[in-house]
Amino acid sequence: MKKMKFKLTTTHRIMISFLLGILIGSVLLALPVSSATGKSVPYIDALFTATTSVCVTGLVTVPTFSTWSLFGKIVILILIQMGGLGIITIMSGLMISFHRRIGIADRILIQDAFNLNTLSGLVKFIRKVLIGTFVVEGIGALLYMTVLIPDYGTKGIWMSVFNSVSAFCNAGMDIMSEDSLCAYVNNPVINVVTCMLIILGGIGYIVWWDVIRVLKNIKHDKGRCIKKLTLHSKIAISVTIILIVSGAVAFFCFEYNNPATIKNFSLFDKIQASVFQSVTTRTAGFATISQKDLTNASAIVSLLLMFIGGSPVGTAGGVKTVTMAVLVVATFATINNKDEVEIFGRSISKQFVSKAVSVVCISFIIMFTSTVLLAAVTDADVMDIAYETVSATATVGLTRNLTPLLNVAGKIIIIITMYLGRVGPISLVIAFKIKKEDKNIIKNPVEEISVG
Repeated sequence: MKKMKFKLTTTHRIMISFLLGILIGSVLLALPVSSATGKSVPYIDALFTATTSVCVTGLVTVPTFSTWSLFGKIVILILIQMGGLGIITIMSGLMISFHRRIGIADRILIQDAFNLNTLSGLVKFIRKVLIGTFVVEGIGALLYMTVLIPDYGTKGIWMSVFNSVSAFCNAGMDIMSEDSLCAYVNNPVINVVTCMLIILGGIGYIVWWDVIRVLKNIKHDKGRCIKKLTLHSKIAISVTIILIVSGAVAFFCFEYNNPATIKNFSLFDKIQASVFQSVTTRTAGFATISQKDLTNASAIVSLLLMFIGGSPVGTAGGVKTVTMAVLVVATFATINNKDEVEIFGRSISKQFVSKAVSVVCISFIIMFTSTVLLAAVTDADVMDIAYETVSATATVGLTRNLTPLLNVAGKIIIIITMYLGRVGPISLVIAFKIKKEDKNIIKNPVEEISVG
């Protein structure tokens, strides 16, 4: 009889770290001191808020700006920062700060947390990630202050810091109003700063370092700087640009004559509102126009952009830009009867193609299951339900006003969906995979089948 072994792997530790962060955060948020009224918030709402913060999703059952006290908001901010960077990253950063040695087990944990292909230079990588994050968030906060301090006085400083961290971590939570950033739909500074923070957080850290490396050498070879980027960076940057531009054009066209969104805006304001909607659907969760009032065409485009999300090794969710690019290129390679999957003059191994297929399929299964379950416990419109579940699966945070109306069962479904979306589909499968002791590996016979 074959023996079944279950070993606590690095993937399990990463999942447990997020779970512990959620549970500790929920306990803190359930305390009376975390509530603006001094009375404890129902635990289910505290748990929901802790989950959406750690999973950097942004869906909320209670208004963030009015429900929580300063202490509660600080707890939420810390949870967002931990969730965006990853709890493993924070712990590793503390170990580095206290000059503690990072052992091989810790290095493997960091490698898995960031989905990296090497163990070398991980300590330097963590240090650069932390410094880069705080520098970008600091600059974002200062830029926000130019608008929020005149509007809110000294409170604008705290709001700017909160918004900057939330935008960079793609959390989409704010402490200004119930309508997210709708009051600033026509403000270029808020729009540009928020979009840049979302893009920088979602593009991925390894793209940062690659672009910086190329820019340092731009004096020596100006004509070939783009070609010197790694394949990963080329794919991540090109797909990001394509999605933002095509999404903005789609929203501009579909919402142009929609009186509930941008019909009465000037041409410039229509453009910036369309660009913002295209950027924020890539797992950020901020909104400058009502998601409930979008046309059906715009809502469907939003679902697609949310499902794709940002890029790997960043703060964004979704199946990721690189994953979709590999899948699309592989599809056309199959159609054209090509043996190799090629992109930018490079071949993609079958292993990565298989992984891309797995990521998309498992994410779709999570999203579909969540949609069916939520539809079973609520009478909401199907588009509102789909918006909610895709948003939760891809850790986006946009809603068509359904989140505050969820019953307890609905809240539990979305909590689980957000958690599964944050830990990632591949991690989920690896975590529940039980290894079997089998010294004699016997391959099954191959038989052809018909597909398509």
